[in-house]
Amino acid sequence: MNAEAKIAPELRRNPRPASAVSTMVGVAGLVGLLLWAGISRSFGFVGPGAALCALLACGIPMIAWSLGVDKVHRNPTTGIDWDGPPRPLSESLDVSLVKIAGLWATWAAIAFAYCLGRWYWDGQYLFSMQVLSYAAVPLLVLSIPYVIWIDRRLTEPRDGAWQLGRMIIGRSGTSDRDLLPEHLRSWTVKGFFLAFMISIVPGNWHETIAPVAADIAANPINLSRWLISAMFMIDVCFATVGYVLTMKPLDAHIRSANPYAAGWMAALICYPPFILMGDGGPLDYHYGTAEWTYWLDGSPLAMALIGFVLVFLTAVYAWATMAFGLRFSNLTHRGILTHGPYAWTKHPAYVSKNLFWWLSTLPFFATTGSLTDIVRNTSVLAIVTGVYYWRARTEEQHLSADPHYREYAEWMEQHGPLPRLINRFRGRRGPFPVPAE
Repeated sequence: MNAEAKIAPELRRNPRPASAVSTMVGVAGLVGLLLWAGISRSFGFVGPGAALCALLACGIPMIAWSLGVDKVHRNPTTGIDWDGPPRPLSESLDVSLVKIAGLWATWAAIAFAYCLGRWYWDGQYLFSMQVLSYAAVPLLVLSIPYVIWIDRRLTEPRDGAWQLGRMIIGRSGTSDRDLLPEHLRSWTVKGFFLAFMISIVPGNWHETIAPVAADIAANPINLSRWLISAMFMIDVCFATVGYVLTMKPLDAHIRSANPYAAGWMAALICYPPFILMGDGGPLDYHYGTAEWTYWLDGSPLAMALIGFVLVFLTAVYAWATMAFGLRFSNLTHRGILTHGPYAWTKHPAYVSKNLFWWLSTLPFFATTGSLTDIVRNTSVLAIVTGVYYWRARTEEQHLSADPHYREYAEWMEQHGPLPRLINRFRGRRGPFPVPAE
């Protein structure tokens, strides 16, 4: 019996759990983004305005595919009833007005936090503040008809925003008190990470669009660096779109935000202004280091090979974000992904990112020749990798409340290629792996 015949029964008995997002959602967004990138390179659209248009070029095709093909608005997880007649306006208007008050209060609190944070008014964050300032009035106006409309279709319109609105207007009564903390956690995630993502969109866009083709093709190193920049641009665009489109009609709403303090701590220390890995930070592993090209200078074949591996790792990282489609977000549950790189490991972004850092930095070499720097940099980068392992475990702790994630985690442990490889090194054997789509 050949290998395929042995694997086939295992595949039939243990199919991979269904993914909350279809593969084609991310593909549609990638096609739109690449088309706009090609146009922008042809006409020199390298500015911030073109970068914002890239978000539209990425997001609109994903919305169209999600609604037109996948019909995600009809998923039961949206909490929207499309089949019956809408709730009479006289029954829902009071709830909607209270919810709008709570929503506006939430946005006001986020704006106040932006005003308090000095870092939001310096450097790349200034762009975020400009974009959000221009968007504020249209969002306030459009939120009124949107909330009134969707509340007539929601099976349960009384959510965390409604709870907050009740507190603001001084109403009392029994209600689900868990909804308010969930609301506050969800909007804290969105307010914190959306400002950061918008701030890095123009820079990533410029690094991809501005370089001249002749310079890119001059040598394998330039090509590798440009491809890495392009992959990061794709990652940033998809992630930013994900933070913007947290909406129930797209089934991209936040179902829950991580309730564990350890999860928040593990995530926030990886982002400004709390980042510990930045220049001069306690987890800065770059003292006396140099890029991989420095150590491999004079060995063009080795540089080309390492460059290819770094491009591949960045591509996996971008693919892991693209697989979310409209749903990317830190610290939240917006549906369980099982397709693409998530068919190989539960944390493809963390695995590829950390491998990239080790290979591109080579911390076990130091330009100073100091053994102390070598030991320190290697140890600190190992701690950074440990931080991402910590993040992964806290995310699993959060998502494990969903039986769909537990099913996926069990399948991955038994059939995922990377876990199976690790288990093989540990001397543990499992059934045949299921290949990725």
